[in-house]
Amino acid sequence: MRILLAGGGSAGHTSPLIATADALLRKASDVDITCLGTARGLETRVIPDAGYRLELIPPVPLPRRVSLDLARVPGRLRSAVSATRAIVERIEPDVIVGFGGYVCMPAYVVARRKKLPLVIHEGNALPGVANRFGARLCTDLVATSFPNTKLPNGRFIGLPIRRAISTLDRAELRALAREHFGLLQDAPTLLVTGGSQGARRINHAVAGAASDFAAAGVQVLHVKGPRGDVPLGPVGAGQVPPYVVVPFVDRMELAYAAADAMVGRAGANSVTEAAAIGLPAVFVPLPIGNGEQALNAAAVVEAGGGVLVADADFTPDWVRRTLPGLLLDSARLHSMSEAAGSLIRRDADELLADMIIAAATR
Repeated sequence: MRILLAGGGSAGHTSPLIATADALLRKASDVDITCLGTARGLETRVIPDAGYRLELIPPVPLPRRVSLDLARVPGRLRSAVSATRAIVERIEPDVIVGFGGYVCMPAYVVARRKKLPLVIHEGNALPGVANRFGARLCTDLVATSFPNTKLPNGRFIGLPIRRAISTLDRAELRALAREHFGLLQDAPTLLVTGGSQGARRINHAVAGAASDFAAAGVQVLHVKGPRGDVPLGPVGAGQVPPYVVVPFVDRMELAYAAADAMVGRAGANSVTEAAAIGLPAVFVPLPIGNGEQALNAAAVVEAGGGVLVADADFTPDWVRRTLPGLLLDSARLHSMSEAAGSLIRRDADELLADMIIAAATR
């Protein structure tokens, strides 16, 4: 059984792709997986690192507004479709699966022309351009991460996440996780992350309240991003309880296990992973795009499992007024954890893999 998985550009596309590929390997011994991406995205690193074969095609950015770039789309699409068709004719997949992003539009066009089975997974609550197009071609195998996503024939299954996270027992791993990051074992712990690239607004707002966390007895694990900065100053850098800053985390399950609550953006991965493991979260959606991040977090926030704060409102003042008190309120944290953990499925990787296998063998 040969399967082509298309998705790239950001962790929002590559993470569920890899989680689904892993589930396919667990379910089918004869599966042969090829991934489709572009040279622009982080798929050039994370997909080969996960052990999967990667084929590259030219990117086809899809502008959301009328611009000169919009006029260039037809030519770029023709080039990308031609490259995708050559790959498809060479590997002869039984099914094509799309996770959204630049790489998916040509894959959907080729699937239609070749009359190949097509499975689509939409990661965000608000569908992207490529998946809105693909869903019109795909009559019955469209999966969504969130229950209110509007796509033709969409079926809510959740977002595929890695088994290391979907099977995580935070309490069982907590002592090891805190030791790993050099944290105290008995202090309330806040995890701060801006996603794979960090977030300047989050970094500076939380760092600006470092002394307030120390005064409250709260320690901080701050993942700043590879190019981010966290302006602590000499006092914050050596404070007790500690304020630990790391550029990135390879084993995110350890960071989650160390934390009693987290602050982060509201990408589909962040929302799903935090909710699935019952980690109370403060979501600070990106202030750009179509508002999809706020929609991603909406169900968790409405259920009481998270707090939503506009990017412009997330200031050092807001942080010092709100977060130390939240970390010290164990009853509220427990209530938030219960609300989040009961909302999000942990088995979306298995469900999507079953859909793909059914399409390939139909």
